[in-house]
Amino acid sequence: MNPTQTDTSLFKRLRFVLVETSRAGNVGSVARAMKTMGFSDLVLVAPKCQDPLTDPEAVAFASGAIDVLSQARIVADVRQALDGCNFAAAVSARLREFSPPVWTPRAFASFAADAGNQPELRPAIVFGNERVGLPNGIVEGCNVLINIPANPDYSSLNLSQAAQVLAYEARLAAAGDGVDARGVGFHGESASVTQVDGMYAHLEQALTAIGFLDADNPKKLMPRLKRLFARTGLETEEVNILRGIASAILKARPPR
Repeated sequence: MNPTQTDTSLFKRLRFVLVETSRAGNVGSVARAMKTMGFSDLVLVAPKCQDPLTDPEAVAFASGAIDVLSQARIVADVRQALDGCNFAAAVSARLREFSPPVWTPRAFASFAADAGNQPELRPAIVFGNERVGLPNGIVEGCNVLINIPANPDYSSLNLSQAAQVLAYEARLAAAGDGVDARGVGFHGESASVTQVDGMYAHLEQALTAIGFLDADNPKKLMPRLKRLFARTGLETEEVNILRGIASAILKARPPR
C-alpha cells in the first residue's frame, strides 16, 4: 500500500529523533525501520558514534534505506532537533515520578494521524541512548511519554525494535490496516450456477460408475459435496478440472 504523500500526511509530518546514539548500526537499523513504514524524517542529537550516516555498519544495517540515512540531520541538542515540531513524545520503558501523561504507541499514532482536526500538528518521537535511555529533563520537556506494552518480566526492546513498533503503529493509523492484495495469487473467473450444476451432475455420474455412490440409496453424499464445494468459491477452470476428472473416471469405468 503506497499512501499519497501530501503536506498533511503523517508520512511527511512525523519526525524520528535519536538522542546520543552509541552504535552506528542502530542508526542504520532505525532508518530501515522508518523506510519500511514510509517515514523519512530522521534527526540525530549529538551521536556518540563517529560518522553515523556513512559508517559501514550503519550502511549495512540500513539495508536499502540509504536515502533515509543520508538525508538524516545531525544537531547538537534536542531543542534544535525539535525545531519545526509542536508536539514531542518521549519513548521510554522507565516511568518517572514527574512524568508527562503516559500513552501507548497506538494512542500516540491515532492522535498524530488525525490531521483533519489538527492540520498544523508536527509531531516528533524522541528515542534515548541504547544503554541509559533518555535523561529526565528531556522526558519532562515532552508532551507525552510513550511506554510500549511489553512483557513486564522482560520489557527490553532495542532501539530499532522500539522505532519499528512506533513506525508500524503510525502507519496503521495513517493508512489503515487493509492489505493490498493486487498481484497476489491467481484469481480466475467465478463459475456460473449452470457450470457448477453441470459439474455436480457429471461428478454424481462418475461416483455412481465406480460404486462410491449408490444411486438407489444415495443418502446425503451429494448434498455434503455441494456444501463442501460451495465454501470454496469455485472458478470456471476449477469446474473444468473436476469435470475432467469425472470424464476420466467414466472413460475407465463407463456406466453399466
